[in-house]
Amino acid sequence: MAPTAKPAGRGRVLVLSTIGFTLMFAVWLMFGVLGIPIREEFGLSDVELSWLTATAILNGALWRLPAGILADRYGGRRVFVVMLLATAVPTFLVSQADSFTMLLVFAFFAGFAGNSFSVGIAWNSAWFPRDRQGFALGVFGAGNVGASVTKLVGPALIVAVPSMTLLGLRFDGWRFVPFLYSVLLVVMAAVMWFGTPSHDHKPGQGRSMVSMLGPLRHLRVWRFSLYYVVVFGAYVALAAWLPKYYVDVFEVPLHEAALLTALFIFPASLLRPFGGYLSDRFGARVVMYWTFAAMLLATGVLMMPYGYIVIQVSEEIDASGVREVLPYELSVGVFTGVVVLVGVAMGIGKAAVYKHIPEYFPTDVGAVGGLVGTLGALGGFFLPPMFAYLQLWTGMPQSTFFLLFALTLVAALWMHLTVHRMLHRRSPELSHRFDDVPEHR
Repeated sequence: MAPTAKPAGRGRVLVLSTIGFTLMFAVWLMFGVLGIPIREEFGLSDVELSWLTATAILNGALWRLPAGILADRYGGRRVFVVMLLATAVPTFLVSQADSFTMLLVFAFFAGFAGNSFSVGIAWNSAWFPRDRQGFALGVFGAGNVGASVTKLVGPALIVAVPSMTLLGLRFDGWRFVPFLYSVLLVVMAAVMWFGTPSHDHKPGQGRSMVSMLGPLRHLRVWRFSLYYVVVFGAYVALAAWLPKYYVDVFEVPLHEAALLTALFIFPASLLRPFGGYLSDRFGARVVMYWTFAAMLLATGVLMMPYGYIVIQVSEEIDASGVREVLPYELSVGVFTGVVVLVGVAMGIGKAAVYKHIPEYFPTDVGAVGGLVGTLGALGGFFLPPMFAYLQLWTGMPQSTFFLLFALTLVAALWMHLTVHRMLHRRSPELSHRFDDVPEHR
């Protein structure tokens, strides 16, 4: 169980870490919107654009495990502040890139912002008791809404600052956004340092690295990671990919594509506290069943290729053998509604995945949460290029959602088979008590 702390100190940790994570998440995924004007300025192909986005996502995944361990050993406050300051430098440099190669390099280092998630998870887990961890981690995780910040303000800022030069440096158009973020990162570091309790909880202090990494040998940790690829990695990929999808498939302007993407991001982020509450109330596995079922339904609809449904009327019924041709195509409104359902499921599911971790590994949240976050975020790195290549090979943009359907199906089947075997090793009366039975794998 997490150490007891005064509510005031606990509340400040939760609020400021959530705000800081929201800002870091906005930086991490800013290329989802900035990529459109960047593509025009540098003449990039869709595949090159997907790699620009994926490069930032990659560095936001690589360091989650060590960052979580450092937070457990040295305290989340100290590590989070260092990360804010370290991210501000490459974020500023993004605004000064004048070639695609420079953009890739600076985007990679600015993507370091994504690693703040495992630090915040470890930090808040150390401050909250077990019976409130699901809700607290859900509130912190709602900082994922930062993915919508650039989508809401980015297009307006790009238009509002057509020309700006300071000390001989350009900050016009899309370049103003990373410049503004770099300033906000420094300000947030100061607010967090002086606004949170100087005394911090450090559950990993004094422990050897071998003991902290020991839980990673359990198969269930890797299974949780696959769940997180589905509900978080796919969320990151879609948050970056959907603006382009709307622009190319539905031919809407960038500002409208950004707003429509925000409709997906909001429930996928803001429902995370509700997902934590449901996980505390009904159990994480039950919530994961709901999540996977909703995602399979929604992506099953979205993956259907547009075209025509042909109905052949039997000659035994109609001598003319009439063939009826019905067009099949989702309007932008229906498409957005189904995508929002995907976002709702992801928002609830992300909290359910992380509810598992302090339940099974109460003293190793940093290490286990770091690995789960790393692999989940790596899903966000690999998926955008896979979207681009699948679309290139098939000629169908809907192949994006076929890939998500297949990935969700694999995770759902693994979970169900594990629970099924677990229950049948016990007595039949446990057939519906998913969260009362300890796992063995």
